[in-house]
Amino acid sequence: MKRLLFCVLLLVLAGCRREADVPGGSGATAPAPGDAATQPAAPAEVALVDVMESTSGYIIGISYPPGMARYPGLAVALKAYADTARDDLMDAVTAAGEGGEGMPYDLSLPFDVVLETPQMVAVKAEGTSYTGGAHGTPLVARFVWLPERQELLRPEALIPDPAGWRDVSAFVRESLHAALSQRIDAEELQPEERARLLRSIGRMIDDGTGPEAGNFNAFEPVPGPGGRLRALRFVFPPYQVGPYSDGVQTVEVPASVLLPHVAPAYRELFAVG
Repeated sequence: MKRLLFCVLLLVLAGCRREADVPGGSGATAPAPGDAATQPAAPAEVALVDVMESTSGYIIGISYPPGMARYPGLAVALKAYADTARDDLMDAVTAAGEGGEGMPYDLSLPFDVVLETPQMVAVKAEGTSYTGGAHGTPLVARFVWLPERQELLRPEALIPDPAGWRDVSAFVRESLHAALSQRIDAEELQPEERARLLRSIGRMIDDGTGPEAGNFNAFEPVPGPGGRLRALRFVFPPYQVGPYSDGVQTVEVPASVLLPHVAPAYRELFAVG
């Protein structure tokens, strides 16, 4: 009798498995067109809460501008950047252990609004992460959000043609080399030292402004007439185009240089002429 009941149970289970394997059966329901499962996922809302942590081993300060909850996709990007910076610091704290250097590790990361209009919201991050050594690591980033398109404006989408980046690179290089020459001339250095600095820092400029979108990730909109942009201000952290002592450097590239290469979807953002 027990063996008979066992066989019956096996047959029932096998039938359940066959039903689950058939599309449309009780074990699986194929999503109909238009179901949420087939649509792009909306950005998950995140709460941007300022962070202040202080222990004997580290200090963390992160601050966000108010009102970013209106732009969930932008808020997600800001939070992700801050979380990465915090995780990097905590990895260093863990690696240092109890020994440390006698000075707390430190993360200071404020976010601030650069521009906010119905068409565009720009936020900057400029901070430092100290994990030992002579000075902290600069944290420099920019986030440009397009509310009407619900997307971050990225350099590779803005200018998709590599030829466009060659023109942008040439303009930026010329501006940075000119600024370098002016700074060095103001210091009244000996000819040999002047030539050495022009050569070494000039090489950093050329390396850091190669005609690739990745070298121009950080940029700010420069408003112009009619609410459109007259330029983009490209931002370069220390070490990208100069030594740490030169700090953050910027170059404004006018719309007249950008527009011939800007993707059609974004041309209306810029002022013409």
